[in-house]
Amino acid sequence: MHAENFVLQDYLDRIGFQGEAKADLATLQAMMRAQLFTVPFENLDVQAGKIISLVPEQIVDKIVKRRRGGYCYEVNGTFAMALQALGIPYQFAAARPMFYPVLRPKTHMVIVATLAGVQWLCDLGFGSYGIRAPMRLDLLDTEVAQDADTYMLSMSSPIDYVLKAKVDGEWASQFGFNLSPQEWIDFAPANYMNSTHPDAIFVQKLLVVLFNPQGRTILMGEALKTVVDGKSRTRRVAAQERATLLRELFGLETGGD
Repeated sequence: MHAENFVLQDYLDRIGFQGEAKADLATLQAMMRAQLFTVPFENLDVQAGKIISLVPEQIVDKIVKRRRGGYCYEVNGTFAMALQALGIPYQFAAARPMFYPVLRPKTHMVIVATLAGVQWLCDLGFGSYGIRAPMRLDLLDTEVAQDADTYMLSMSSPIDYVLKAKVDGEWASQFGFNLSPQEWIDFAPANYMNSTHPDAIFVQKLLVVLFNPQGRTILMGEALKTVVDGKSRTRRVAAQERATLLRELFGLETGGD
């Protein structure tokens, strides 16, 4: 994953990364956390009737230069550029969202990075129950606490992984994936569908998520949900206050520019 206008230091400044970035686990963990806390998962462009661009240079301009967020291909694509700049090997994997009542296609993108022979699941674009730190692929059926959230990786077949999150005390499958390598261009059809299909949640309603050390803030349609230490509070958002909330809570200016 490469963009002519990607500058590692510009990216690190954008996410507020502190310290020296190296090709090691500490950097992988800190960089993922810093991006999650500064770059929101958001679909303002889709809501404005735009098809999300997968041109790497346009993603860099949007997220790094204009300080916007994006959905999975954009935020994970940006993270992949940073991994490449650091010399951390990685691959893209296609993931199937599993929280729907019916079988859905593999429209989600995740990253599997490799350090010292260990593979780590990284994902910065799954929304509310996305992981908050890299997860070892060889640590299976084991509860992994990440701040106030708890996750687990399991195998659903000899080659297929399932990420689960504990939701209201019960394990809930979030997405499934395997290690069949995917090229960047392989996500173009799913991106078009997520940008345009009337059944896609991104087309149906506004969705903005930003993580923080205590939890996350979620704006979905007209509902603002604040999660702190595993406890949530939801209130209705009036149309006239949406722009202010986007700016003050998520650092976003409206207009889908």
